[in-house]
Amino acid sequence: QVQLVESGGGLVQAGGSLRLSCAVSGFTFSSYYIIWYRQAPGKERQLVAQITTGGVRSNYADSAKGRFTISRDNAKNTVYLQMNSLKPEDTAVYYCNAQNWAYAYWGQGTQVTVSS
Repeated sequence: QVQLVESGGGLVQAGGSLRLSCAVSGFTFSSYYIIWYRQAPGKERQLVAQITTGGVRSNYADSAKGRFTISRDNAKNTVYLQMNSLKPEDTAVYYCNAQNWAYAYWGQGTQVTVSS
């Protein structure tokens, strides 16, 4: 059974930090790109950061550059999103997505709320 379980969200003050985790099971994690998305109320889902299968390369949305870091531990089947210097506009539900050429899987999301 494929599962992607996000955790680590919560309420934080502006300027604070959170570390999101996405624990994966049910497929060969190391063969999948991992992408973090977020969706704020009334807005479209947007890509935040992505990382290649081996974790060598990563890309970020302009809004995340310099503040967020995506990483993965293939031995633990887990991907992380370290978020620093959080802003109220980072408030959203954050989703973990795993994809390869044939399949794409989603987690249920974790809420991040940044207060001003």
